Amino acid sequence: MTSENKLTLPQFHAIIFTMNIEFYSLGAAEEVTGSKHVFEIDGKSYLVDCGAFQGSRAEAEKKNRDFGIPVDRIDSVVLTHGHLDHCGLLPLLVKHGYKGNIYATPATRDIASLIMMDSANIQARDAKYLKSQAQKKGEKFDWTPLYTEQDAIAAVSQTIGVSYNRPMYIGDGVNLEFHDAGHILGSAMASITIKKGGEEVNILATGDLGRKGKPIIRNPAVPAVPPDYIILESTYGDRRHDSTDDAIQKLADMAKRTVKTKGKILIPSFAIERTQELVFYFHLLVDKGIIPEIPIFVDSPMATNATTIFQVHPECYGEEIKEAFIKHHKNPFGFNSLHFTTSVQESKALNDHDGPLIIISADGMCEAGRIQHHLIHNIRDPNTTIMTVGYMAENTLGRRIRNRESEVKIHGEWFKVKAQVEEINAFSAHADYHEMLEWLKALDTSRLKGIFLVHGEKKSQGFLKKYFEENGFPNVQIVKYGKTYELN
Repeated sequence: MTSENKLTLPQFHAIIFTMNIEFYSLGAAEEVTGSKHVFEIDGKSYLVDCGAFQGSRAEAEKKNRDFGIPVDRIDSVVLTHGHLDHCGLLPLLVKHGYKGNIYATPATRDIASLIMMDSANIQARDAKYLKSQAQKKGEKFDWTPLYTEQDAIAAVSQTIGVSYNRPMYIGDGVNLEFHDAGHILGSAMASITIKKGGEEVNILATGDLGRKGKPIIRNPAVPAVPPDYIILESTYGDRRHDSTDDAIQKLADMAKRTVKTKGKILIPSFAIERTQELVFYFHLLVDKGIIPEIPIFVDSPMATNATTIFQVHPECYGEEIKEAFIKHHKNPFGFNSLHFTTSVQESKALNDHDGPLIIISADGMCEAGRIQHHLIHNIRDPNTTIMTVGYMAENTLGRRIRNRESEVKIHGEWFKVKAQVEEINAFSAHADYHEMLEWLKALDTSRLKGIFLVHGEKKSQGFLKKYFEENGFPNVQIVKYGKTYELN
């Protein structure tokens, strides 16, 4: 064959597909609360959590209204769980015009609905009260709530329930799979896998990471897919929790002491998970005859409604609650000495109720709700015990009480703190630094390129970064607000 007759083969050029993945936080960066984390994947934005900032009124107002990202850039939203600092601004997102899907587990959808509706109601009441106060003073009033009940309803209507371990495509080449985070009912880690042109990157966003051995829900899962990057919360990054056995003993001791003094125990408690957990433990103590049937009141409409949600989601239960109650056809959230208040009048009547008495009431950080009224009536009584059982953010009334300040301001008035203040760390729903390391070591980290710390105060994150580095995880970064990180 002559050179003229040779076949000319087509020239093939290698086409390299590269993914451009960026990550940045618009909340819960070097602080706790207000989780909003964004993944930019080839020009499309995916939002993981859309939480409200909780703290001083002025700071919260500024941070919550400044959303930080144009709504039309968001392709999908992933919600890890139903706490206000993770779901509380979803109605505002929808109000600003977001029309896309919000992905959450079925239990999270129900809890987030309750939380968002409650937040809308509180804002409406605040607006009415503040307006009346301004009118009395002859002042101008132009504050409006962040959102209304209708906005909350719209957010729920856009939420799609996705069960654990059920892969779901949420974008072009973007796969979501939820794994149980063991934090609260329905809480999830979001495993996000991006596949483009033969490349694959897995990002594991923990949301809030829970703990082993919680009484109601399951232990945190250990996802099988090895992550390339982990977005890890760090709320308790510099603290260890008390043992559960010691905490239950402390609960029993305080209850017995309160019976002797005929006093009261006030427990500021988050309406979801913490309240149900306390009810569970008090039920066990009464069942075993360790404490007498001291009257226990759950004084929180949200906690009452949340307990109903717990009852309709047994798929989230761990083995302990099944063994202790379900197999014996008992309601773990109901026993003779437990009462749920159903009206404002019943709540007010508790202030005239003689001890011994235990009141579990929201808000968990004492920043709002009926707990403030119980504190006003009882904080100056030495026979009252205020028992803190969870995280108290900086600049909150709960943190000031936990720090045993001699005087605190409630509803504009100063009160001497003469009540006894006790603290139990074992009931926290967040993993401590030892538990986080134990969870990390159980993962397949053969592909791990980096860990990004979010949702924690600076001191906590600094300790945790050093602790991880000393224990074999060198590539740890503390996420700065608005700073972009490449995940290629």
